[in-house]
Amino acid sequence: RGSYSLTADTGPGDITNAEAIFKTRNTWRPYTSAAETSIYIEQLGNSELTYEKKHELNVGFDASFFNDRIAVTFDAYWRNNYDLIGRTFTQGAGGEISKYANVANMESHGLETGLSTVNISGKKFKWTSDLVYSLAKNEITDLEVSSRAVDLVSGSGYALEGFPVRAIFSYQFAGLNSEGLPQVVNESGEVTVGDVNFQETENLDEFLVYEGPSDPTWYGSFNNTFTYTDKWGRLNLDVFITYSGGNVVRLDPVFSSGYSDLSALPREFKNRWMMAGDENYTDVPTIASRSQLDRYGSTALSTAYNAYNYSTARIAKGNFVRLKEVAITYALPQQWLNNSLLTSASLKIAATNLALLYADKKLNGQDPEFINSGGVASPISKQFTATLRLGF
Repeated sequence: RGSYSLTADTGPGDITNAEAIFKTRNTWRPYTSAAETSIYIEQLGNSELTYEKKHELNVGFDASFFNDRIAVTFDAYWRNNYDLIGRTFTQGAGGEISKYANVANMESHGLETGLSTVNISGKKFKWTSDLVYSLAKNEITDLEVSSRAVDLVSGSGYALEGFPVRAIFSYQFAGLNSEGLPQVVNESGEVTVGDVNFQETENLDEFLVYEGPSDPTWYGSFNNTFTYTDKWGRLNLDVFITYSGGNVVRLDPVFSSGYSDLSALPREFKNRWMMAGDENYTDVPTIASRSQLDRYGSTALSTAYNAYNYSTARIAKGNFVRLKEVAITYALPQQWLNNSLLTSASLKIAATNLALLYADKKLNGQDPEFINSGGVASPISKQFTATLRLGF
């Protein structure tokens, strides 16, 4: 059983190299009294499947300076992963058209570094900071399965040799035509409205545009703690910021050749093509008219808008900076508790997910950190909590 799979729709419980698995069941009969037990093959044997393997090198060090006023940590790794497990198509022998196999090799490397500092250390006031930065990259060096265009342009990313594990590609957007309909470059190198084969498997990296990985390649956090202590107790203020980037996200595929009264349209539609000449100023297609549906056909227009949803016009950077949490904690002084049953008492008020300080404007309010199927999610809700802690 492997620890990693190239396909997102598999779980460890689905992978086995056991011999053929036989199970029993009751066959259907018109009367329960005539029921019979039968044996069926739940899964064919897969004896050629073996464990995923890797060679790994790790290095790291910790150091501190100026009486621990500055502390530095550093860790790095290099991995050579091989015999990675994924789905592969077969010739249908035994009744299976696909099965799990060891289909890929991958190289990856990364590092994590941390810096902790005591910026101010006085009798009453103290200020400390913690900065964490991580880098992680990978590349598929060998892949023995084919990919389809529709897999590579999806929002979740897919595998292609020579690229990251969850790479995102796009159709090259070629602007709007004079009627406001979206155009892309298809697998034949032609600019078209609707003549696109999403099932194409040949020369994908020649007509599709590589956008980047769907997983962040760098990420980290920055935390500051301010502490003030006097005879009235101790007051802490924590400000925690997270950041991430190096990836891309596929915007929600909301464009279609038709809409119903129940459709919720995003703000981009305010800038859509509305009259001749608008194609020179906007890349947001028109809402297709009945006459356009009649002339192009519903299939061609549906394909055209789907290709636009998965084009270079519908990609945003995943970089963001988030104010993750602000917390204030007040602890009573110990001398106030000496004649009571309490050994400690504190009150903490925290606000989580306060603001997205930076994100790509193309997201239009969508959250780059939380990916949904086919796009990105709505902003996460703010949370406010109060915690009273009493020690006895």
